[in-house]
Amino acid sequence: MDKTTEFLAEYATRLRFDQLPAEVVHDTKRKLIDTLGCAIGAFDEAPCRIARALARRSVGNPPARVFGTQEMSTPEHAAFANGVMVRVQDYNDSYLARASCHPSDTIPGLLALADALQRDGESVITATVLAYEVACNFADVLLREQGFDNTFFGVMGTAVAGAKLLGLTAEQTQHAISIAITPNITLAQTRLGELSMWKGCAAANGVRNGVFAAVAAQHGLTGPDQPIEGRWGLKNVLGDFQWAPFGGRGGPFRITKTHLKYFPAVVHAQSPVSAALELHGKVDVHDIEAITVDTYWVAKRYSDPNRAEPLWHPRTRETADHSIPYLVAAALLDGDVTEASFTPERIADARLGDLMRRIVMREKPEFTAAYPDGWPCRIELSMKNGEHQVADVKFFKGHAMKPLTDAEVETKFRALTQGLLDETRAAALLDKLWHLEDVANVRTVLELLEVKTREH
Repeated sequence: MDKTTEFLAEYATRLRFDQLPAEVVHDTKRKLIDTLGCAIGAFDEAPCRIARALARRSVGNPPARVFGTQEMSTPEHAAFANGVMVRVQDYNDSYLARASCHPSDTIPGLLALADALQRDGESVITATVLAYEVACNFADVLLREQGFDNTFFGVMGTAVAGAKLLGLTAEQTQHAISIAITPNITLAQTRLGELSMWKGCAAANGVRNGVFAAVAAQHGLTGPDQPIEGRWGLKNVLGDFQWAPFGGRGGPFRITKTHLKYFPAVVHAQSPVSAALELHGKVDVHDIEAITVDTYWVAKRYSDPNRAEPLWHPRTRETADHSIPYLVAAALLDGDVTEASFTPERIADARLGDLMRRIVMREKPEFTAAYPDGWPCRIELSMKNGEHQVADVKFFKGHAMKPLTDAEVETKFRALTQGLLDETRAAALLDKLWHLEDVANVRTVLELLEVKTREH
């Protein structure tokens, strides 16, 4: 194998729970609570029902649980079904550097393996920190918008951390990495045009493949030599890169640098929505002449002068939750952005379309220069009477520089699971997650995820 692969495998096999600072362990539990809340909150979404139906087609040996049910499948298929639930509402955490990813996408794969293997809480925490390190390191060193989808980072994070849970040697881990890399460079077309259900499933598919890579390596399957540095390896496809320093030995762990979402929408909309909500109720929307949204480079996605792109005319939930103009209009009209913002009736509401037609998106060079350390956005409402209303946001609520409190993490979890989890069961689940390092078998945690009686 090549040096880059060997280095990653050695780092993974050497990382131990007792090397993790207390604040890292605590933040990992916060991310797990947020992720499982997102999963249960999306239980009834159509892609989730489809994913569970697919999981029922397979029986695992050993088995892994499908979230929200007592049904068991293979670790790979459970990872897919559970991953769809985590991702489909675009509500789980984000990490952005040169590129971006949603590192909590890896958690369903890790929990599927931990469930099948009946691993303890310390193992789950360690594997989760490792998965974040791997996925986010790719975001640190690779350029954004090269034509590949960032779900590839989750494939790698899951394969490496899955190998850790399986107890693989450094050599076996190298093969897991190779098996994960070679067939799983995915296309960014996933997130262009009118977005389909696959937008919320692509990461789950990658995580499933990461689980498969780790399990295959455990069984002795070998991967292609030099998957990263070889003539036709990863660096040939994505460009040369060197790992940024990994967490540990006094260096920060990346899991503490990820952002929790306060609104169920693309992360680039979190600041614009926050700014729009500051302006909600200050004016009558009928009196608005124009709405100017100043932001960073993401504005280029809305630069079509004819506004023919689907982001200006969303027809699906997947497109609407990625459309900053739609989300700003919804925030100005409703004073909030929730799941109710994405019903077919709401998306088709003519009032939203009318308000979107008054929006102009502009890139400000100084905002682009500030990104990703800051996420600045400025919204100006120009009124028909000549007056102006302005709101500025640098860090949205949930940003690593403006994090949710533990109480707010719990509040989000309870809001997402309300009506789905029994309140006593939800409280017991939260207690176990806050004390996860003391749990002897993670299966006792996942058993509490069963939703109230409904179609599974």
